[in-house]
Amino acid sequence: MTANILHIEIQPAAVALNRFGAALESVIAGQAVQPYFGVGFETMAQLVQVFTPHRWALIEALKTMGPLSVQALAQHLGRSYRTVRQDVTALMEWTVIDQDEDQRVFVPWDEIEVRWPLMQRAA
Repeated sequence: MTANILHIEIQPAAVALNRFGAALESVIAGQAVQPYFGVGFETMAQLVQVFTPHRWALIEALKTMGPLSVQALAQHLGRSYRTVRQDVTALMEWTVIDQDEDQRVFVPWDEIEVRWPLMQRAA
């Protein structure tokens, strides 16, 4: 069984487009394609605007505790319902968390991999 991994990467948009193009060519050729779930940012500054320390703590709490209502999550984190709801909404938009049929939120990933390849300077 393969791990269910969300990839978060700092990369130029062209890298993501190339990955998509290669996968599309494989599908057209009738070849199997490995599932890839990822979100990309052009800069680390963009990533830290979305993935704040409070949101990482929220992700860790949900993964540890399992599905929770937003109210229960806010109580567990010791934060206001309103700010936790805002964080949940943002993380759902980035596919980091999901919601079940009982309106409880959860982390559907076994692993989240954050990758920041550093560019080399021109000589």
